[in-house]
Amino acid sequence: GYVPFEIHWSMVPGRDEAWKEETIRNTSERQFRQEFETEFLGSSNTLISGGKLQQMRYMSPILEHELLKIYEEPIKEDGEKNVKDHLYCIVVDPSEGKGLDSSAFSVIDISQTPYKQVATYKSSSISSILFPTVIYNTAKQYNDAYVLCEINNTPQIADILHQDLEYENVVKIETGNKKAQAMGTGFGRGIQLGLKMSTQVKRIGCSNLKTLIENNKLIINDFDTISQLTTFVQKHNTFKAEEGENDDIVMTLVIFAWMTTNQYFKEIVNHDLRKQMQLEMLNQSDEEVPSFGIFDDG
Repeated sequence: GYVPFEIHWSMVPGRDEAWKEETIRNTSERQFRQEFETEFLGSSNTLISGGKLQQMRYMSPILEHELLKIYEEPIKEDGEKNVKDHLYCIVVDPSEGKGLDSSAFSVIDISQTPYKQVATYKSSSISSILFPTVIYNTAKQYNDAYVLCEINNTPQIADILHQDLEYENVVKIETGNKKAQAMGTGFGRGIQLGLKMSTQVKRIGCSNLKTLIENNKLIINDFDTISQLTTFVQKHNTFKAEEGENDDIVMTLVIFAWMTTNQYFKEIVNHDLRKQMQLEMLNQSDEEVPSFGIFDDG
C-alpha cells in the first residue's frame, strides 16, 4: 500500500551547488553521497568508489569448464598476420585447500590498454598438488601466459609449475636485504619463484588497482569479482573483505596492479601506462583551455 516518491536534495530551498560544496568541505564526498544521495553501494570505505561500482557491468561467461569461467577466448595470430598473438598473464592467489578461502586466479589480457579480465578460476577444495596443473593448462591455452604466484603460504605451487611441469613463463621476483621486491629476469642472487605479499606490496597494489579501475584502464568482466569489490573495505591501514565475505579474486587483481608498476612488466608489454595516463590528462586539459590569438610583431 506504500507509494514511493523521491525528493532530491536540490529541490529543498537553500540547497544549491554552493551548499553542496560547503557540505563536502565540512564532511567528505563519501559522506555527502551516503547522506544526501542515498548511495550505499560501496559507501563503507570500499577501495573502489560507490559511483564506479554502480557503473561496472559484468558479462556472462561464454564457456565454463569445471570451475574455470572464460569470458574471451585467447586471441592467436591469424594466417595473414593481421592479428598478432595477444599477451596474457595469470595472477594466482592460492589457499591451503582446506575448504576455507578459495584458491583463485585471474587471466588478464595485457596486449593493450585497457587491460581486460578474460577468465577466472576459484575453488575452495582443490589441493596445492593439483592446482598447478589447472594453472598450467590454462596458461598454455592463453598463449603461454606469464604466471605470477603469491607464495606466502604455498610456495610449492610455483615450484611445481617451474620444476615438475617445466613451465618457463613463471614470473621471477628479485629481492634482497632492504630491497623492495621487483619482477626480474631470473638471473643473479635473491631470486624467488613468486611474490611474497607484504604491507608494501599490498599498499602499492591497492592504490594502483583503484587508479586502474576508476580510470577505465582495467575492465572487469566477472560477476564474483565485482561482488567482492563491493565488500573490499578499509580496515585500519589496509584493505580486506568485510567479516563473512571473501576477497580471493580481488587479491589476484591487487597483485596484478602491483605487477603493472614494475619496469620489467612495462618492457614485456612495451608501453608505460603511467605516461599514457599523463598524456591523456594533458590532452584533456589542453582541450578545456580556451584558445587565444597569437600576436606576431614581425
